Amino acid sequence: MRFLWQCSKTAEAAIVLAHGAGAGMTHRNMQALANALGRKNVATLRFDFPFIAAGRRRVDSKGAATASIAEAWAEALRRTALPLWLGGHSFGGRMASHAVLDEGLKPRGLIFCSFPLHPPGKPGTGRATHLAAIRLPMLFLSGTRDALAESALLEAVVSGLASAELHWLDTADHGYRVLKRTRATSEDVMDEMARVARGFIDRHTADTY
Repeated sequence: MRFLWQCSKTAEAAIVLAHGAGAGMTHRNMQALANALGRKNVATLRFDFPFIAAGRRRVDSKGAATASIAEAWAEALRRTALPLWLGGHSFGGRMASHAVLDEGLKPRGLIFCSFPLHPPGKPGTGRATHLAAIRLPMLFLSGTRDALAESALLEAVVSGLASAELHWLDTADHGYRVLKRTRATSEDVMDEMARVARGFIDRHTADTY
């Protein structure tokens, strides 16, 4: 497995960041997010799931995906003693949550970027039922135009979790495209995600699990 480790000398935390179903660790959004987190002194370790490495379109099984996350997690532990978090974009974030339960990983918390609550046009919460078994802080960063996370459903899921927060990215869709003319802020969406993630990390870094 190949890894991309992005860590500055001023880094104060780190996150294993899994990509989504449509593109790998070098996709421009993954790179932009890693860069934005780096500006907030958060290091990132990225990797490719086996289906991307093999050039396949069909995503890996849950077992294969969580095993890959566990391998990346072990690599991150070898590379750093910084407080370590886990998460990712869409499919990657969802599989990260399963990896906590299935692989026994112990991050400080989970950061979900565009959690895919349901398929487009098929609203439901079945993909989130396992989250109640995770006793960790969780941050959901979700666009207000995300077709895979109907707002009322996602808010209900988050409100039912013991230690979870939801931050809405104004006018962003599932891939972080924004409507610049109507967006309430001029802040770059990746910088917004990194700022909110860093605040979440700071609030929970002193916690132990």
